[in-house]
Amino acid sequence: MTRYTYPEAAKALRVEESWLRRHIKRLPHTKKGRVVTFTNADLERIDALHHHEPTVGALALVPAPASGAHPLAHLRPLPARGTAVRTG
Repeated sequence: MTRYTYPEAAKALRVEESWLRRHIKRLPHTKKGRVVTFTNADLERIDALHHHEPTVGALALVPAPASGAHPLAHLRPLPARGTAVRTG
């Protein structure tokens, strides 16, 4: 099993080493004492955690609504504070 240090992992992920160090608490890794290492599986999980697919456009996996309306168009703002909300 290959183990990567911070500089090696940063190079493999094409990110700054400082980014890895800042986000280490939220990233998969192995820590023995003060030595932090990453496995190939860790790097794949990090990549998957930060992978985004387009939601609109030709490359979107799920097509946009056919009506052309925004997916959140049905939402309305909350009434102002102190204003009674009518139900019914």
